[in-house]
Amino acid sequence: MQLPILFLGELVVLPGMVVPIELDESSRSAVDTARASSDGRLVVAPRLSDRYASYGVIAEIVQEGRLASGEPAAVLRAGRRVKISSGVAGPGTALWVETDDVDTGTVDDGVRELAKEYKSLVIATLQRRDAWQVIDNVQKITDPDQLADLAGYASWLSDDRKRELLETPEVAERLRLLTEWTRDHIAETEVNDKIAGDVREGMEKSQREFLLRQQLNAIRKELGEDEPDGADDYRSRVEAADLPEQVREAALREVGKLERSSDSTPEAGWIRTWLDTVLDLPWNTTTTDNTDIAAARQVLDADHHGLEDVKDRMIEYLAVRSRRAERGMHVVGGRGSGAVLALAGPPGVGKTSLGESVARALGRKFVRVALGGVRDEAEIRGHRRTYVGALPGRIVRAIGEAGSMNPVVLLDEIDKVGSDYRGDPSSALLEVLDPAQNHTFRDHYLEVDLDLSDVLFLATANVIENIPGPLLDRMELVTIDGYTEDDKINIARDFLLPKQRELAALDADEVEITDAALREIAANYTREPGVRQLERLLAKGLRKVATRLAQGVDGKVIIDEPNLTEFLGRPRFTPEAHERTSVPGVATGLAVTGLGGDVLFVEANAVDGERGLTLTGQLGEVMKESAHIALSYVRAHAEQLGIADPSVLDRRIHVHVPAGAIPKDGPSAGVTMVTALTSMATGRPVRGDVGMTGEVTLNGRVLPIGGVKQKLLAAQRAGLSAVFVPQRNEPDLDEVPAEVLEALTVVPSTDVAALVEAALEPADRAASVAA
Repeated sequence: MQLPILFLGELVVLPGMVVPIELDESSRSAVDTARASSDGRLVVAPRLSDRYASYGVIAEIVQEGRLASGEPAAVLRAGRRVKISSGVAGPGTALWVETDDVDTGTVDDGVRELAKEYKSLVIATLQRRDAWQVIDNVQKITDPDQLADLAGYASWLSDDRKRELLETPEVAERLRLLTEWTRDHIAETEVNDKIAGDVREGMEKSQREFLLRQQLNAIRKELGEDEPDGADDYRSRVEAADLPEQVREAALREVGKLERSSDSTPEAGWIRTWLDTVLDLPWNTTTTDNTDIAAARQVLDADHHGLEDVKDRMIEYLAVRSRRAERGMHVVGGRGSGAVLALAGPPGVGKTSLGESVARALGRKFVRVALGGVRDEAEIRGHRRTYVGALPGRIVRAIGEAGSMNPVVLLDEIDKVGSDYRGDPSSALLEVLDPAQNHTFRDHYLEVDLDLSDVLFLATANVIENIPGPLLDRMELVTIDGYTEDDKINIARDFLLPKQRELAALDADEVEITDAALREIAANYTREPGVRQLERLLAKGLRKVATRLAQGVDGKVIIDEPNLTEFLGRPRFTPEAHERTSVPGVATGLAVTGLGGDVLFVEANAVDGERGLTLTGQLGEVMKESAHIALSYVRAHAEQLGIADPSVLDRRIHVHVPAGAIPKDGPSAGVTMVTALTSMATGRPVRGDVGMTGEVTLNGRVLPIGGVKQKLLAAQRAGLSAVFVPQRNEPDLDEVPAEVLEALTVVPSTDVAALVEAALEPADRAASVAA
């Protein structure tokens, strides 16, 4: 008989079996061919690695469908066993073979006796598995041949043995093989059961010994003799430790659990770790604050130049605390006299180093907690003790590292805390930084109240807007703006230069950097609110001096303004406002970024095309709205602004704000955009020494903005001489250093038209420049 053949690699099918198969490309081809050309019949044979199978079964396709996973499948019912003789040609894409019937031998009394013995072995195996329904089906089988092929369902037979049964046509030989294999399986099962029983008895014995040992410990404890080590050691440590009452009760409860548990259980390890953590914390240990206000101020002044707001706040804190201590006044309700300050400002102004200086001035321990990039809430509140490798949060660990309950804790980069599926660490900080709640701070690992009310928390941030509102509301904000040029010179001379000289192994007798050189470095080599780049340049110059001295140069090396390029190269920054605004349509604005204040150029141009507005430079939504408002105002007030030909505003207007790679947003560029558009429309360039900032309305009113101090510092660094600010920002000028106000002419403005007229070059001069 000629039939298509299907090879199965993971299943051996014996006569009488009904099996589902997953249809891949080759099996689909065989099934389709069988459906089309052989009445749904095909030969099913095992796939062998070294040869083609010589035996198989003729199977009938019962059903086609899909598995639960959605893959196509078919159900086959196996019939009689056949011998595969050779491959033949056939229709379809499947492989066809020639099959011959096989002789299974005669069924005599000997075969029936073998079948009876094998059936009893199968029933005994199934009884061990409580497969009673299968036993009923086996009892009904009387045909020895059918009984032998039933082994295709046996889970204890390997595929190789099932393949051997398929290739053994004689029923007597198959029954002998199955009888031998089943006996071996039963013997192996009995051994495994005996081993499992021994293990179970051993566990019961261990539990019995544990209970007896606990009873023995209790008896010894009553008698007061030979008490065991370990748990008792922890009990004595807890009783001797200076712990708050509620912490002592929780610790004694855990010691009781430890006494009732076996040393080998994981819970005993967790309890020991928890007790060690609790006993290592300085529950009632505090340091004595320095009450000498003048000495504290000297420490702060010696470590940092300027930063008067922070220094004044620390002295106020120390003065109030000192007076309360003198008068014996204690805070009611368990709340201490700690404080939570947020130091916000650009990089390099000394926020992080200020924390250690404050701790030294107050006479307290200092510990720093880096929060940049923290995204797991458990980093703040700790892990539950049930987790493997659980630890208390960073706040508790900081208290343990400090060794006192009133340290100065610096929460560095609090504006860079993130959140993801592991929780929001900034929300966990709400309880830590709330003076009304942190006297009962509860860490998930400790699960006891920890009093943080005496801790002085200092948080640092670059961008206030990145701090969540509820968290910022719990902190007292102290803004640290950038340094003036004079500040940088003083810091470089008094702090940075001695430090870098020591690092370069140089003495004051070997090298000198003049104030003129320092001023040139601060003005034209760096343009930053802080002093980090300034310190790097000083280090670079001193390294070159050390190299010259190592090469045999004699005498003292003096770095002055004329020879500065020999040590630091050419200046990196030069005033560019005059050059950028020399053509109409360019105005100089002022902005605040995460790095401090900076100048911002706004360019406007009219091009051929449909009337409209094109904005480029990675502008945010608020800044885009400012550009539309500015253009609407200029079109509506063209005559007032002196625009002789308003038709230029009906062309395609393009407004660009370099640099295009930096995102920008905010309303404070409104007056700058009005000035740039008016300059473009009138052909009058904007004065090169003028900067401006302020929000503008459709009626031309100049509204107040933020960051006036930082913007004026940036204007001074950029070499501007006049700055237009909103009149309602005049009170903010009190915070601007006197030397900055002396170097700049600050013009308060309320009407943008008057501002534009003062900012543009006179018409006659503009005409002469154009000519």
